[in-house]
Amino acid sequence: MNKFRLKKSTCAVFLSCSLTASLLTLSNPAHATDLLSAYHNAVAYDAQFAAARAALEAGREKLPQGRAGLLPNIGLNGSTAWNDNRSTPRATGIENTAKYNTNGWTVSLTQPLFRWQNWVAYNQSELAVTLAKAQFAQARQDLILRVSQAYFDVLLAQDALATVQAQKVATTEQLASAKRSFEVGTATITDTNEAQSRYDLLVAQEIAAQNDLAVKQETLRTVVGKETGTLANLRPGVTLLSPQPNDMSAWVSMAETVNPGVASAQAAFEIATREVERQRAGHYPTLDLIASHGKSGIGTEGAAAFGGLDNRSNTIGLQLSIPVYSGGATVSRDREAVALKEKAASDLDYARRQAALSARQSYLGVNAGLSQVKAFEAALVSSQSSLDSNKLGYDVGVRINIDVLNAQSQLYATQQSLSKARLDTLLALLRLKSAAGSLNEQDVQAVNALLQ
Repeated sequence: MNKFRLKKSTCAVFLSCSLTASLLTLSNPAHATDLLSAYHNAVAYDAQFAAARAALEAGREKLPQGRAGLLPNIGLNGSTAWNDNRSTPRATGIENTAKYNTNGWTVSLTQPLFRWQNWVAYNQSELAVTLAKAQFAQARQDLILRVSQAYFDVLLAQDALATVQAQKVATTEQLASAKRSFEVGTATITDTNEAQSRYDLLVAQEIAAQNDLAVKQETLRTVVGKETGTLANLRPGVTLLSPQPNDMSAWVSMAETVNPGVASAQAAFEIATREVERQRAGHYPTLDLIASHGKSGIGTEGAAAFGGLDNRSNTIGLQLSIPVYSGGATVSRDREAVALKEKAASDLDYARRQAALSARQSYLGVNAGLSQVKAFEAALVSSQSSLDSNKLGYDVGVRINIDVLNAQSQLYATQQSLSKARLDTLLALLRLKSAAGSLNEQDVQAVNALLQ
């Protein structure tokens, strides 16, 4: 009889968990989503990523701007003016009037032949495009991490709410049992009061869990741009694998060379290095090819009219310019560029150290998470056994109600800790790949395959 009651109670607990999960799933099935679809929605909606995409397009325009300094400049100028001149010689006192129009146009071409600073600027423009691409790659990785973090936070909040609700159902059953035992005189009122106290506490925790879930869902919505409903969760008993390669030094090496932040700092350092060369080129002479073709005309009327005049001109030649003194501005800009180069070098060192630190922390986080998952899996089995034993002991009178309630709390806390450890491990693995500069949509698909 006791065994039957134990099995019935245990089944009620697990059925309540399943029922809660089913209700959450059926609450809004049309909007159910998984991690991959959430990421795709975020790519199209997220404002930070949209800004990064626009910055990339702007950065790509640096290349044609730099190339323009090597290509010819062609200009067209035109003018027309109407003139009314009156003059009176003192000797004759007779006024002379001249009314005429002057007009003309000129097409000019300037082709730089030797402007070293323009060549350096062109090299800088190529590096500027590289910098923009690295920054966009960093933005894409950051988006994956932000979506994953928000997604996993919702999963944990859903688990917390389902756990509290299932624990409330189990406590309700324990409260009813305590009341029956008190009525027949096999237990004291203390058991009933303890169960009632635990139930009231769970009601408060349920309200807090519902609020936390709503907040987490809103956070995810601001990233993906739509209501997500119930999210796909990790499959029960899913196995998490160690990072490959399972060598911290290999991940650190990749982080120091491939990390987008390091690539951005490297490009910025190269740009600063060439900026020193570009500013020093301000001391160099410049040589340009210049050519022009134009036409001008003048027409007159009145006493001094002579029928007008048309003039055409063609010129071609070389123009040499040698800078001599500019008030010290060129030398000052040179010193400024040297200082900025030193700053860029320090920024590059810092970026490498931060990338290496992030890789080490994430690698240790993955391995620690895997160990925690194994420990919590073992603890879950032990907690379930403890709950079964305490329920059996309560039925035969060797355990009191508080023992059963504590065992229930321990079981649910272990279940929630196991779920959090698994999600934290997955997030640490994504952060490890991000530190190494290899995080991409395929990694999102791999995590998504672990969901149901």
